[in-house]
Amino acid sequence: MKEYQTITEVSGPLVYVETDEPIGYDEIVEIETPNGDVKRGQVLESSDGFVAIQVFEGTEGVGKDASVRFLGETLKMPVTEDLLGRVLDGSGNPIDGGPDIVPDDRVDIVGEAINPHAREYPEEFIQTGVSGIDGMNTLVRGQKLPIFSGSGLPHSDLALQIARQASVPEEEAETDDDDEGSEFAVVFGAMGITAEEANEFMDDFERTGALERSVVFMNLADDPAVERTVTPRMALTTAEYLAFEKDYHVLVILTDMTNYCEALRQIGAAREEVPGRRGYPGYMYTDLAQLYERAGRIEGKEGSVTQIPILTMPGDDDTHPIPDLTGYITEGQIMMNRDLNSQGVTPPVNVLPSLSRLMDDGIGEGLTRADHGDVSDQLYAAYAEGEELRDLVNIVGREALSERDNRYLDFADRFEAEFIDQGFKTNRDIEETLDLGWELLSMFPKTELNRVDEDLIEDHYVEDVADEATAD
Repeated sequence: MKEYQTITEVSGPLVYVETDEPIGYDEIVEIETPNGDVKRGQVLESSDGFVAIQVFEGTEGVGKDASVRFLGETLKMPVTEDLLGRVLDGSGNPIDGGPDIVPDDRVDIVGEAINPHAREYPEEFIQTGVSGIDGMNTLVRGQKLPIFSGSGLPHSDLALQIARQASVPEEEAETDDDDEGSEFAVVFGAMGITAEEANEFMDDFERTGALERSVVFMNLADDPAVERTVTPRMALTTAEYLAFEKDYHVLVILTDMTNYCEALRQIGAAREEVPGRRGYPGYMYTDLAQLYERAGRIEGKEGSVTQIPILTMPGDDDTHPIPDLTGYITEGQIMMNRDLNSQGVTPPVNVLPSLSRLMDDGIGEGLTRADHGDVSDQLYAAYAEGEELRDLVNIVGREALSERDNRYLDFADRFEAEFIDQGFKTNRDIEETLDLGWELLSMFPKTELNRVDEDLIEDHYVEDVADEATAD
C-alpha cells in the first residue's frame, strides 16, 4: 500500500492525484488530512501518472498537504443474515446504535450480471396489499416495477405501505417445498431524503415491526452526493446475498432515483464531461441498467430479488430523461396522479397509464384466482370509458348523456372512491381486491361485461348490486 502526497487539485467532490504506478479503476482510497481525519474515496478515472478520486464524505478539509493511500481493492459490502433489523448509512455503516456487524463475507458492490441462460422467468405473485397494484398492475417475483411520482405526492407513504405489507400469499407459502424459500425480506434504500422523511420512515418501521425483516440504508439530503451513487449498490449487494445465499425472497425499494441521477449529473459536471440530454451524463442509461438489471431469479436458487424503484418526475414530465430511460429498462410502471391526490384518494395510483408487463404470467388459477385477468381487463375498460365521458360532461352536461353513459360515470367515481382509495393503513389481500372488483362490475348489466368469461359471471356476479343500480 503506497502513500502519496501529490494532490494537484480539489474540485467539488473530486480530488486529482499524480501517481507513478498504475492504479485500478474503482479502487478504494483513504485520504488523511493533516489533522488526522480520514476520508474514503474511490478511483473514478485512471491514466498514466494521473488519478481522479471521488470522495464519499466530501472534500472539506482536504488540501494539497493531505496524504492519499490506495488500498488495492474495490468497495465491498460486509454481508450477513444478521443485517436484518439493522439501519445503515449510505455507505453501509451501522447508525442504529446496535452492535458491530460481524460479516460472513465481504462482497464487491458492483455485483455480477446474471447469466441470461440461468435466469428463471418471473411468474410468482407478490401481494402488496394495494388494490391498484395487486388487482390492476400485479407485481411478480423477480420483476423490476418502478413507481413514477411527482414532487409533493405521497410516494414515501406508498413505499412504506408496500414495505410493511408486501408478502407471499398464504396458500403459496404453504405449498412451498422449502420453508426457507418462502421467507420474505425487504431492503430499503433511501437516497437524498430529508431528516424529517428519515424519521418518518424509521418511526413507521419500528412501530409496525417491519424493521425485523428489513435492512435499511439511509442517505440524507445533507450527506455527500457521491455517497448517493454507492447507496443503491450497497442495498442490491445485500439483497443478492440474502436472496441467492440465504434463500430469501427480497423486495428492494429504492427511493428516490431522481436524487441518484442528480448525483450522477453533479459528478459529471465536476469532471467537466460533455453533458447529454438536459445536462445528465450520456452514460446514465448504462448506469441505471446496471442497477435495475440486478433484479431477477436464478435457476436452481430458491430466493429472488424484486425491485420497486421510486422516482419523482421533474415537472411531472414523463418524457424527462430519468423516467424515460427507466421505462426502457424496467417492466412497466406505476403512475401516481396529482388530480387523484388533490381529491384525497390514497394511494393516488392512476391505473390507466400504469402497466405491469409481467402481470399475465403472475396471475390466474394457482397463483391468484382464475377470474383475476378478466376482472382486471373489464375494470380497466369500464374506468377508461368513464374517464372519456367525464371530458364529454364538461362540454354537454350530464343531463345530455344516456342512462348507460351515466352508469359508467357513476362507476368511475365509485372505482376511485372504493377500489383505488383505501388509505395507507389498509392491507387488502387479493381475494378482497377481486371481490370488490366484482361488486363494482355488478353495477352493469351482464351484457356489458364483454371481457369476462360467462362461467365467471355466473360464479361471481352480485345480483343485489345490479338490482340497486337498476333501481337508481
